[in-house]
Amino acid sequence: MFDDFFNVVKLRFNGSDEDETPSYKCPRCQSPIPLERFEELHRVCPNCNYHGRLSAAERIEITVDKDSFKEFDPEMISSDPISFPEYPEKQKELRKKTGLNDAVVTGTATIKGIPAVIGIMDSNYMMGSMGSVVGEKITRAFEYATEHDLPVILFTASGGARMQEGIVSLMQMAKTSGAVKLHSDAGGLYITVLTDPTTGGVTASFASLGDVIIAEPKILIGFAGRRVIESTMKQRLPEDFQLAEFMQEKGFVDMIVERKKMRHTLAHLLGLHGYSGKEV
Repeated sequence: MFDDFFNVVKLRFNGSDEDETPSYKCPRCQSPIPLERFEELHRVCPNCNYHGRLSAAERIEITVDKDSFKEFDPEMISSDPISFPEYPEKQKELRKKTGLNDAVVTGTATIKGIPAVIGIMDSNYMMGSMGSVVGEKITRAFEYATEHDLPVILFTASGGARMQEGIVSLMQMAKTSGAVKLHSDAGGLYITVLTDPTTGGVTASFASLGDVIIAEPKILIGFAGRRVIESTMKQRLPEDFQLAEFMQEKGFVDMIVERKKMRHTLAHLLGLHGYSGKEV
C-alpha cells in the first residue's frame, strides 16, 4: 500500500518516466529549459535572453565560415614559473578534459568571406584565466594581424590573471596592451566581443582596448567583484551593476548584440571599415 502511495506522489511531482527529458536551469531567471531546446538556441535562455557560456569550438562553429579557421600555436603549453603546488598536474588534467592546451584559441578565419584574425577565450579552462600562454598567443595574434594588415576579433571570457603563475601572469596585461597599440598605430581594426564573464586583468587590459566593444546581453563585466567593491565603498551597488546593459549606459560598451546576430554584425562592421571578401 505504501509503495503504491509513494509511486503516485512521485509521478505527481516528476511526471512519468517516459515524459522525463533533460533540462537546464537558467542561472539568471531560474527557469527550467529543455536541454535540447537550450542547445538549439546556442545556449541562450528563451525566457530572459541570458547568454550562457560556449566553448571555443562552439563559438568558432557559429561565427566563422565553415572550415575557414586555421589555428595558431596549437601545441603551446604553460610552464610552472613559480613552482605552484600541483599546477602541472592540474594543467595536464584540464588538457585531457577540455581538449585545449590553454584558455585561448587563436587563428585566422573568414566571416562571410572577410579574412580576420580571431581569438576565443574558453572559460572551461581554469575559468579563462590569463597566464603566460594566453598572453603570448594573443600577442602573437596581434603581431600577425599587424604584419598582414588584418582586423582582429577577440571573444573574451575570463576570471582574470592566473594566480598560479604569479607576477608572470600580471606581465601579460602590459604585453598584450602593447601589441594592441602597435596594431592600432598601423591602422588595424580591433573588435572586442565581451562574453560571460569578462573580469579582472583581462578587463583591465586588452578586453577594454577595442576600437569597437561589443557585449552579449546580460553578461557580467567588471574588474573586482561586487562584494569586494561594496565592502570597500561601504555602500550598496545597483542591482544591475556590472551587467552589459549597465556598462553600455555608462559608456564602457558600444553595443549589445544577441548571439544569433553576432556573425552578421561582425561582417557588417568589417565591411564598414573597408575590409572585404567573397561572400560565403
